[in-house]
Amino acid sequence: MNNFTTDILQTLATKGDLNELFRSHLELAVNTLLKTELTAFLDYEKYDRIGFHSGNSRNGTYDRTVKTEYGELQLQIPRDRNGEFKQQTIPPYKRTNGTLEETIIHLFRKGITMSEIADLIEKMYGHHYTPQTMSNMTKVFSEEVEAFKKRQLNSRYAAIYLDATYIPLKRQTVEKEAIHIAVGIRPDGAKEVLGYAIAPNESTVTWNEILIDLSDRGVEDVLLFVTDGLKGMKDTIHHVFPRAAYQHCCVHVSRNIASKVRVADRKEICEDFKAVYQADSREKGSEALLDFSEKWRTSYSRLVKSLIENKHLLTFYDFPISIRRSIYSTNLIESFNKQIKKYSRRKEQFQNEESMDRFLVSSFDMYNQKFLTRIHRGFQQAESELAKLFERSARS
Repeated sequence: MNNFTTDILQTLATKGDLNELFRSHLELAVNTLLKTELTAFLDYEKYDRIGFHSGNSRNGTYDRTVKTEYGELQLQIPRDRNGEFKQQTIPPYKRTNGTLEETIIHLFRKGITMSEIADLIEKMYGHHYTPQTMSNMTKVFSEEVEAFKKRQLNSRYAAIYLDATYIPLKRQTVEKEAIHIAVGIRPDGAKEVLGYAIAPNESTVTWNEILIDLSDRGVEDVLLFVTDGLKGMKDTIHHVFPRAAYQHCCVHVSRNIASKVRVADRKEICEDFKAVYQADSREKGSEALLDFSEKWRTSYSRLVKSLIENKHLLTFYDFPISIRRSIYSTNLIESFNKQIKKYSRRKEQFQNEESMDRFLVSSFDMYNQKFLTRIHRGFQQAESELAKLFERSARS
């Protein structure tokens, strides 16, 4: 399933047949699984010298056609010399299989554990996969991981969201580690996960590595970065993308305000701050901030001072009004991160970084397949204005 996202983009650009694209990739995936299953059965890789004189070996394939929702799959069922191998991927003699995609590909992507997948397949097909065999099969996603990390990106992005979420990972002990994720919206409104990195804690060092990687893979011009305000992020971003604007997530600022005021004042002060980032224009937003300052300066002087000095609170007002609701906060990426955490909880922990890579890239691929063909709200109306902003950025 190499370069799946790239193939989707090319198919969309040429108005090709998406069903045929899905069918061909599914066919490749199932044939790969069949080969992997035989390898697990024989317990040695193809052409491995330990297979010589082992008492059994590969003995070619026979063809089989299976119908799926995307069309017919032309499969090559592998055989062993002794005739002992009985593949479990495709039910014997069955020519249609409506659940093939979910049971083999999507279950792992949904965060189901190896044992649960093995049990489910046994209940559905009456055959048994050991968790180890299922684990071996999921390793076919390793090539997909590399393809995802190396794929070329669009040269321009209207906005890129940066956020980290924490998931348990086993190294020698189990600890929650920071999954740094970058999600971009292209000028046409399509969304995609651009890149990610795993590290013990969220840091600007890791974010800098991600940003450099995005640049190396083709990103040249970004109008706006939206982050939760991690200290040092603005300088880290401008080190790689000096022309980009920077927006401190207003929702994170609101949460910070709530944590620093008395409970009795919390609801009122947060409602007053909401007027700052839900105004009709920068001028009215600035007026709301001044009103906020006048009202709360006496009670919370330090808090008010930090807000007045925050130069990146109202950046989103410099962008088209139709997309402002999407760019004043990191809500877009945070909702996605919640879904990842939801599926990851089913696994309890990841045994190593490679297994986490496979899980994450599978989730990212599903996200990209879903949203690369959709226009995010407000971006169609803002298309001409965004084009002018890109031209202005190029001249600066």
